[in-house]
Amino acid sequence: MQDSLKNTFPSFSNDLIQEIENNAIYQSYKAGDIIMRTGQYINNTILLTKGQIKIYREGENGGEFFMYYLQPGQACAVSMICATKSQTSQIMAKAVEDVELIMIPLVLMEKWMMEHRSWYEFVIFTYRTRFEEVLEVVDSIAFRAMDERLEFYLKRHADACGCKDLKISHQEIGTELNTSREVISRLLKKMEQRGLVRLHRNHIELLK
Repeated sequence: MQDSLKNTFPSFSNDLIQEIENNAIYQSYKAGDIIMRTGQYINNTILLTKGQIKIYREGENGGEFFMYYLQPGQACAVSMICATKSQTSQIMAKAVEDVELIMIPLVLMEKWMMEHRSWYEFVIFTYRTRFEEVLEVVDSIAFRAMDERLEFYLKRHADACGCKDLKISHQEIGTELNTSREVISRLLKKMEQRGLVRLHRNHIELLK
């Protein structure tokens, strides 16, 4: 297990990895499972060791707005913030594929900030990275038209999976961009005419 942790979190010191092995809780979820719900109290920090997680912001009308992915070797910044302040979650986390997690109890997270330099640097890096990603999302909403937002959205998904073939429906895209399926279908058709994508029955192929 130590070798696996070291490969996934190469910046962690050996002492920190040993403490994780001794104290942390390991959990797994199936694709489609809800890992964290809006309004849920957070008592643990989440580290992802396998799979992908989508982070959403939920609206009062039940809509979902996609914010960012969590990849192996990353942590959920929202869980860190909520845990330290004993607050409820403001986001929803859903497993895109089968995932494996490490749950770090709040008391250990605070203790390790003082005792392990590698943990302190990892937490600060996580905060900064997620803040930059959220700024990108805000810029996309505030300063881009829907066609530009759609291109930005598709590129983010391609980067996350490391592929050009996106198995995502027009309805799902519309839900996550807070617009209708019809609008997304029309914009995708225009992108296809421009040679940016190729549309298939159950997936979208990025060409550029």
